[in-house]
Amino acid sequence: MSDRNKGILLLLVSALGFSIMAAFVKLSGDLPTMQKAFFRNIVAAFITLGFVLYHRERIFGRKENQKLLLSRSALGAVGIVLNFYAIDHLVLSDAEMLNKLSPFILIIFSALFLKETVHRYQVVAVLIAFAGALFIIQPEFSVEIFPYIVGVVGAMFAAGAYTLLRVLGSREKHYTVVFYFSFFTTIILLPFLFVLYEPMSWQQWALLLSAGAFATVGQFGITLAYKFAPAGEISIFFYSTVVYSALLSILLFGQVPTLLSLIGYIVIFGASFYMFLKNNRKDHEETEKEAS
Repeated sequence: MSDRNKGILLLLVSALGFSIMAAFVKLSGDLPTMQKAFFRNIVAAFITLGFVLYHRERIFGRKENQKLLLSRSALGAVGIVLNFYAIDHLVLSDAEMLNKLSPFILIIFSALFLKETVHRYQVVAVLIAFAGALFIIQPEFSVEIFPYIVGVVGAMFAAGAYTLLRVLGSREKHYTVVFYFSFFTTIILLPFLFVLYEPMSWQQWALLLSAGAFATVGQFGITLAYKFAPAGEISIFFYSTVVYSALLSILLFGQVPTLLSLIGYIVIFGASFYMFLKNNRKDHEETEKEAS
């Protein structure tokens, strides 16, 4: 399996993890956003600490990478809180749609800050996939606009964090990056937990702890994915979350996809398959060129 295909597979797994996390966060009910974000991250911190200690790596990474690790963690922390706020205050599908802006923004950031080459077919595929997401979600912009603005800004912060993952991928182990981020976010959110904490039922405890576990799966997947391949080539596959979310809506909320949603699935899979074919053709041409 090529590095690009490894990145694609990992991104699909990551998308599934984050989709299940979002569903559990929504199911946990009317709790403070900061409280939900805290439990999501403290679970991830404990899990990834075990990986770091098992492999005998530096817990907080190398000294020369501290600025990158800190910046990635700060951007990711803000992105998580804003995304959870959107999930709490919007229809779940609307919040997911706004979060799906991050791969598109990521390609722009990668071109601007990492000088990665963005080909025309990549831009076309992302635009097609985004259009497919709109078919699936059919946004109901009928409430106050503020939560939508929060969701868009959250996607921008997430894209910034994922951009730095491309840089950190070759410098730090993936479990070190995830632990650093989770630990940083847990510490930042701890004061808010003391001030805003609301008692939880055992079901809410179970849902939030499970959300943290699946978030860890998602974080591992996306951290490794951008280590194997440039964001511009694989971020399109993160749109699979809208498909996962639709399936979870059927299973958990009894919401059956409409005809427009089915059209959206076809559009997204078509865009992903188009990207896959173009990337494979590119690999084949480069291999032939090297051989000659």
